[in-house]
Amino acid sequence: MNLVRNMQREAELAVALVNLARPGDARGRPHRPAGLGDLGPQFAALLTDHWAGQLEGVRDAGARLAALAATLHPVFGAAGAAHTVALLNDLLRRFRAQPYLTDDVDQPYHLHFHGDDRETAVEALAGELVLALALVVDAYGTDRFGVCAARACDRVYVDLTRNGSRRYCSEACGARTKMAAHRARRSAPPGS
Repeated sequence: MNLVRNMQREAELAVALVNLARPGDARGRPHRPAGLGDLGPQFAALLTDHWAGQLEGVRDAGARLAALAATLHPVFGAAGAAHTVALLNDLLRRFRAQPYLTDDVDQPYHLHFHGDDRETAVEALAGELVLALALVVDAYGTDRFGVCAARACDRVYVDLTRNGSRRYCSEACGARTKMAAHRARRSAPPGS
């Protein structure tokens, strides 16, 4: 597994955690997050066996993951490059992401950036997620984080496309928005 694939996977995990743990609107419907007791197992299902196993033994994993999601959320809606960078630099210092080599997930040795694990595996994972978001900025720029532009959706996304044109959290939201625009054009009076 190379650094780029690892960065992409971890950045998508950060998105998944924020979207799973935060209330709001998702694809035109109210989203109620999993209960704190269910959040740990639901998020663990998205992780490699290494991280999932680490989370099993964490007391209050759901509450810690919800707190981490709340901490990461502002990065996706930050206004401007300077604000995004300031948030990420603060989180990098806070979680003290340290590089180390591992051969997990049946891959050859590769870099991970484990956070300071003096508290729990959640805080250690936080270092991975925060560094992945920082690497997105390094590779793609500061404008690759966003909140879905679809009506009645506030889910976040990270744009790892070549042209950086993503505006929606999912294809479903993009299609829903296009359909609404189509219907509006069809119902508009002629000549307007």
